Amino acid sequence: MSFMETTGDRRIADNRAPLDKTAVWRTRAREIDPLLAKCFSVSARCGCFMQAARRLNIKATRLRKLLAQLEAQLQCSLFSPSDNGVALSRNGLQLQSQLIALAHERDLPVMQQPLLRLAVAESILHDILGRDLVALLRRNASVRLEIITLDSELSLQAVSADVVVWLAGTDSPLPGPSFAVSEPRRLARIDYLPHIAKRYSRVASRPDTLDDLADFLLVQWQPDRQIDSLRPWNDVVDQRLAGVVQLHSYELMLEMIRCSACIGLLPGYMSRFDRGLIGLRDLFGQPLQRQVWMAVNAESQGESQVQGLVELIQNTFHERREWFEG
Repeated sequence: MSFMETTGDRRIADNRAPLDKTAVWRTRAREIDPLLAKCFSVSARCGCFMQAARRLNIKATRLRKLLAQLEAQLQCSLFSPSDNGVALSRNGLQLQSQLIALAHERDLPVMQQPLLRLAVAESILHDILGRDLVALLRRNASVRLEIITLDSELSLQAVSADVVVWLAGTDSPLPGPSFAVSEPRRLARIDYLPHIAKRYSRVASRPDTLDDLADFLLVQWQPDRQIDSLRPWNDVVDQRLAGVVQLHSYELMLEMIRCSACIGLLPGYMSRFDRGLIGLRDLFGQPLQRQVWMAVNAESQGESQVQGLVELIQNTFHERREWFEG
């Protein structure tokens, strides 16, 4: 055999090798369990195991176990050490390209997530549920969630949602949602107190009577003006000819109380939410109270995502039950 013939045969073999390797990886990709393939593809696309775990709605530790299972099945390493997130090894790049090719061949549609709608009173969302909803989104990046804030009875009547959390009287959930819902559940009773920032108020100079409020600027959240159970406070504000601020932003009202030496009406648990605020007790002869109610849309109450959201809300209020006692 001549040198030219040997060289030609070697070139032919070298040209065939990539094709054979591609075919091998195509076969391997077809045989991978769909869950393992999805975990690998999402991890490679996100470039971060934490983000991939969020996208898959699983814990990062479980994701790593599944990826280790896939590497054991393929008998090769798919990832390389990197200081900048997830880096694919040469074998990992081969697998990724074949999984992408197979996905195009199958033309698999993206799994659409059902839209989950939560309508919640603005103060409850800000003070109580906000953090746990953020934690939910950190765990599950594929969720489709719409959050609607309720700041009045009118907005409650106009809204349509899967889960509704609103404030009403202590004896009745009315007025409640205008659509068919499950039996409303009591979540917590809230006492309301005028609050002031500790930094602007020494113990000896804090108001003890309604007359003492004359020396302070009052701030009122407008949605509270029409609430019958808060009438004693509203009457004090309405009688003011000066020294009063009325606004529609709940967060701005909190900021004014924190930073502007204002006194405003807030839920009694606020001193637990913000240690810099203190409630002024015994200014009124009667308690100012409201009840937190929750109801579920009758048409969607059987859906698993709706039930999961309901469980999250109930757990949140249970964990903060000390906020509402006494």
